[in-house]
Amino acid sequence: MTKKQLLTIITTLAMCFACHSCIIQIKKPKTSENEIEQTDFYPIPPLVPENLTFAGEEVKLDREDKIERLDRELMSFTYNQMSTLLVLRRAGKIFPRIEPILRAHGVPDDLKYLAVIESSLNPGAASRAGAVGLWQFMPVTANEYGLEISPYVDERYNIELETEAACEYLKKAHRRFGNWMTAAASYNAGMGGIGRQLDRQLAENAMDLWLVEETSRYMFRLLSAKMLFDNPPSFGFRFEETDRYPYRLPKIRLSVDYPISDLATFAKENDCPYVALRRANLWIRSDALPNPTRKKYTIIIPADE
Repeated sequence: MTKKQLLTIITTLAMCFACHSCIIQIKKPKTSENEIEQTDFYPIPPLVPENLTFAGEEVKLDREDKIERLDRELMSFTYNQMSTLLVLRRAGKIFPRIEPILRAHGVPDDLKYLAVIESSLNPGAASRAGAVGLWQFMPVTANEYGLEISPYVDERYNIELETEAACEYLKKAHRRFGNWMTAAASYNAGMGGIGRQLDRQLAENAMDLWLVEETSRYMFRLLSAKMLFDNPPSFGFRFEETDRYPYRLPKIRLSVDYPISDLATFAKENDCPYVALRRANLWIRSDALPNPTRKKYTIIIPADE
């Protein structure tokens, strides 16, 4: 084993031990009156409930396969501790931005958990298939829902605009299928794909379909995400609201309908570090914004940290 390999293993183990500091502690009994009470870490996934409510609709777990599939995802959230802790932290700065948009569109709040399983609440997420952003829009679907993609701009990285587009998609799917879980499944497999399977299998709900593993897991991962955020301690996480990354309101939102030849200069003129400007506006994909059509964009000047 080389020194580099040994260093990698040690670093990984150190990160795992650090993550355990946010895992709930299960007390070991004292062996004597004078012994200091000790604790160890034994995270255990929650039990599968008999039924759940998702987006105001009852989800019946009335088959053995449903129970096992949900149990698998509950274990995944419990034991992939670093990933789970990260989404719990990120929710503090992401949910306040998307919840009001869902509410304004009449989309149930539970649909925000789609962003959890799509991107782990990472606004800069990009898949090998070409989907990007919190809501992981592919280019064709993004264009269909009015999101601009160019060498300089990609509105799939604009949290507000991509959430608006996701709401439009989900409302359309709900009108077609009549329930939110099937609408959510179509977000992964497409409305056409889910519609064909419902017709072919003579079913009314995606939960009752024989589907490819990815889409089948998708629905149960969505239910597990809701359970996780409803009750992190039941997954073994000792987690307080103060542990979340904080959401800071922007210092200002600038409406811009003119070209910006150099973003670094623009940032300095607005008393903002260039790196902070780029992080707050991931949808700007270059160091300039030519804007030949004089389109009106909203550029966020972030608050001082």
